[in-house]
Amino acid sequence: ERGDVAWFPDGLLNVSVNCLDRHPPDHTAIIWAGDEPTDGRRLSYGEALAGTCQLANALRTLGVRKGDRVCLYMPMVPEAAYAMLACARIGAIHSVVFAGVSAEARRARVIDSAGAVVLTADEGLRAKKVLKLKQTVDAALSVPECACVTSVLVHKRTGGEIGWVEGRDQWMHEAMARERPFAAAEPMGGEEPLFLLYTSGSTGKPKGIVHTHGGYQVGLVATTRLVFAVQPEKDVLCVVATPGWIT
Repeated sequence: ERGDVAWFPDGLLNVSVNCLDRHPPDHTAIIWAGDEPTDGRRLSYGEALAGTCQLANALRTLGVRKGDRVCLYMPMVPEAAYAMLACARIGAIHSVVFAGVSAEARRARVIDSAGAVVLTADEGLRAKKVLKLKQTVDAALSVPECACVTSVLVHKRTGGEIGWVEGRDQWMHEAMARERPFAAAEPMGGEEPLFLLYTSGSTGKPKGIVHTHGGYQVGLVATTRLVFAVQPEKDVLCVVATPGWIT
């Protein structure tokens, strides 16, 4: 029991379908701008759906199933959105970790969520700084308590030199290329968990806050319509925060 409030407890839906499948495939979904003026991409809903489905199928190939936890430690790239939506599509619970936290903080969140798969990148770029994401992940997973992690998918962002654990690490683009661009969406109950987001830990052990499929979508739609007053096909919502800031 969750008390007196529940969103669609008997309903079945899927966040990724609402975000991707129902939109015209040729319409623009993401305008991505990197750190340099020449570093940018414009992606359609069709492209985003294909990428999400390929990553969802790659996770299924790794054995991820409904209810499993997947930890995301990604830079500000479209693949971070694919990762979140891919988890939602197969019913896995994703935990996004802010890319600026230490290996110790990363380790605490992996252990607490008992995630079996980690998605990261070789490095991240932000304000001329290079973030050693894969290096931080390797340090976080170096203790026996993180033996639950059996697979790490690595997005190639910079091509920088990184460590590699054979049998555990895979390039994300290679894993996706082996999969078809269609993945059936798992029917999810409105009160089933969608993702975990941890508190900062500044006042004690970080606490994983659970957001559900139904309630999160209600809050998101209400915010975009009533607070931001977003007009479809007219407005562009600019987000400059990292994936760890729920925006």
